Amino acid sequence: MNVKLPSRRRFLFSISLFSLSLITACSSTVVGNPSSPSSPSGDKKVIRIAIATQDQTINTATGGPIIREEKLLEKHLPKTGKYQNVEYKIEWSSHTSGPPINNKMLANQVDIGMMGDFPLTINMNTFRDKGAGVNSIYIATLSYGATGAGNAVMVPKDSPIKSIADLRGKQVSVPFGSAAHGMLLRALKKEGINPETEVKLISQAPEVGGTSLKTNQIDAHANFVPFGELFPLRGFARKIFDGAELGVPTFHGVVVRSDFAKEHPELVVAYLKALLEANQMVREQPEAIAAKMEKWTSVEKEAVYMFLGPNGLQQVSPAILPIHLEALTNSVNTLKQLGRLDAKVDAAEITKLADDSYLKLAAKEMGLNYDEMIAKAEKFPISGEDAETKQAITEPKLAAQVWVDGEEKIRNFASIKNMVTAVSKLKAEGKQTKSTVFVHDFNKGWKLLAANSFFVRKGDDIAAFLTEKDAQAYAASQGGAQVLTFNAL
Repeated sequence: MNVKLPSRRRFLFSISLFSLSLITACSSTVVGNPSSPSSPSGDKKVIRIAIATQDQTINTATGGPIIREEKLLEKHLPKTGKYQNVEYKIEWSSHTSGPPINNKMLANQVDIGMMGDFPLTINMNTFRDKGAGVNSIYIATLSYGATGAGNAVMVPKDSPIKSIADLRGKQVSVPFGSAAHGMLLRALKKEGINPETEVKLISQAPEVGGTSLKTNQIDAHANFVPFGELFPLRGFARKIFDGAELGVPTFHGVVVRSDFAKEHPELVVAYLKALLEANQMVREQPEAIAAKMEKWTSVEKEAVYMFLGPNGLQQVSPAILPIHLEALTNSVNTLKQLGRLDAKVDAAEITKLADDSYLKLAAKEMGLNYDEMIAKAEKFPISGEDAETKQAITEPKLAAQVWVDGEEKIRNFASIKNMVTAVSKLKAEGKQTKSTVFVHDFNKGWKLLAANSFFVRKGDDIAAFLTEKDAQAYAASQGGAQVLTFNAL
């Protein structure tokens, strides 16, 4: 319907629109033009640095929450030379998954983003197709699981389901398009279950999947870091499968818009200096950082420690290694199978968008030996002495740990037997019920919650296992050994 305004009203309406356009133009100059990361503001130049993280996805801790809350980026931003008269406008945002970050990066609302390998692959490919000459560059790793640790399949705590084989004919939820989705498909196929016809797959975000498990509305739920440990820790779920059982690497990384990196390479380096400092903080004070992360993200410190502490489920390392490029290649192939990437996408073209030159420069400017730093990052074992016997801890996968409620530091033990003795004492003191006990899978060394693990005891020798099936197989090989739950132990 067209309405013709009287000439005087048309004139006033035109004046109003003109005034509004002037106000809008002036406002964009003050806060920064969305099409350009920097713009003048009086005598100062304002540079926007928009960073998107996933606070509750513990893998992004060193690139997101720690840098933000400890003000590490502000510490390393340049303030001389061409940045002498600059006002930095740092914009942080947190998201529950990678896709919203991808959308904001493409719309130039985010300069630096962090996400898992699957959304990161989609991110780089989308920029290649729709970035109008701008690419998304993979500049650093946050943390990774060399065999796929971090992704997991869970069932309600009292469910009779014990393994992937038991999922045939069941309803399983997972965030579609995530690394956990790819893990679930691989796990089903490995078990000989057709994911198209023999299970009912539905898409659920982590918070929805958690509610579904708690209320028994779903038979199983698959998810990424940290929910495979967090939901069991909260007492309403039980892990039946760990992504590490597939042996397929997974990681979370940092990507940056190429136009931002080209215009402000010094700021990219400053961000990576902050990341390197955050990594160092995690290694030097894992319990303290885990406790801070609980305040910042509402993820229990015990779950944070499971991933980032010594012998954690994830290795905290900034380097871009061949194993990460392998993970990208796997992601391309799986996303093609899921129909999320065009069949013509070449994995080699995606991996070419990895560039560790900014990271190496950041390390150099901090006086770090890059190769030594990376070698050290690969090894973060439990060490020191047994809290009960004072003997040296020499075999990390046989070690056990107890985080006593109210204590700042974890108690380490050289063996499960020593830990059981200590827990008996804690129980007598009334502390055990609120303490968290960690053990490690005897076969693979994965960190486990003792309360949800299976144990094989033969005399004084005790070994822990993720699954009852593995425990039974080991017990059978020992002759006269018992399979026990933690409570029975």
